[in-house]
Amino acid sequence: MDKTAGGWINGFIGVLIFSGSLPATRVAVMDFDPAFVTVARAASAGILGLALLLVFRQKRPERRDLFSLAIVALGVVVGFPLLTALALKHITSAHSIIFIGLLPLATAIFGVLRGGDRPRPAFWLFSCLGSALVAGFALTQGVSASPLGDTLMLAAIVVCGLGYAEGAKLSRKLGGWQVICWALVLSLPITLALTLITLPPSLEGIGRAAWLGLAYVSLFSMLIGFVFWYRGLAQGGIAAVGQLQLLQPFFGLALAATLLHEQVSPVMVAVTVAVVLCVVGAKRFAR
Repeated sequence: MDKTAGGWINGFIGVLIFSGSLPATRVAVMDFDPAFVTVARAASAGILGLALLLVFRQKRPERRDLFSLAIVALGVVVGFPLLTALALKHITSAHSIIFIGLLPLATAIFGVLRGGDRPRPAFWLFSCLGSALVAGFALTQGVSASPLGDTLMLAAIVVCGLGYAEGAKLSRKLGGWQVICWALVLSLPITLALTLITLPPSLEGIGRAAWLGLAYVSLFSMLIGFVFWYRGLAQGGIAAVGQLQLLQPFFGLALAATLLHEQVSPVMVAVTVAVVLCVVGAKRFAR
């Protein structure tokens, strides 16, 4: 298997895992405070990441790598989880998943700025068209319902795109799972302390579904998914493999409808289909 094909396979597995993040977060914040969910998932994954680094005796990152690791930590360890958890207090997971359609464009932009990617002009045409479809949907369906929720989701997409691109660039040097583990460990003193501070005074009344949601975002969304995702981006190119994120709304909407019994309107499905068609076109011109 060549490197590019391996990148697409790893990227696809990562996207499949991430697709459950927003529905799982939605379930978790029904009983837990969003701030607690954010820091608890990062602290739990950080402890596991530290164990993996010690067991496999990984060499410490160089001093010059710390800035990139800090960007990864701020983007995907703290920023995206916190902003999405806050957003999901105001909007449904089905609605929030539509915003994931903007993530490939954000990742591609930061891939150019931070990762050295150089997609052809036609790539940007297709990517911007897909993003315009998503933004148009938000304006007609979401802003009137919760401007705050939509604003938080947009901010989450920006910081996540930066964290993805920075982590992918660093993965070429350190390795995919090592990058996310070191970013989690770098954040661990803060996330662990904040977990204890934000711990609910009583765990009575916390439903099983909320615990399962927290477990999923801690283990899969915060750690395992990134092992595949960063490796895929590093192998196949940030802008190119990043377009696989357009499949995430399909999987996420299916999970939201199946597990949470949320309404998925025909308009949501139509927008998702149109955006994915745009990414097919963008993929052809990613390099």
